[in-house]
Amino acid sequence: MESIKYDKELDIRGDICPFTFVKSKLALEQMEVGQVLRVIVDYKPSAESVPKSMKEEGQEVLGVNQLSEKSWEIFIRKVR
Repeated sequence: MESIKYDKELDIRGDICPFTFVKSKLALEQMEVGQVLRVIVDYKPSAESVPKSMKEEGQEVLGVNQLSEKSWEIFIRKVR
């Protein structure tokens, strides 16, 4: 698996929906267009809803990888 380079990391393990999306969106708002945010979650519904919501917001989801039984990483490129 090729590793994705990222500019900022947001570790929100312990948070649940909708807070995982809200915190991810706020972090992305502070970044420049073209930069990549790595979000780490440990709540399975967030691993599905955060990428879906980010796509609906017009952002580019580069990938979602399961890191362990209970954690996932989500890579999002800021488009606008």
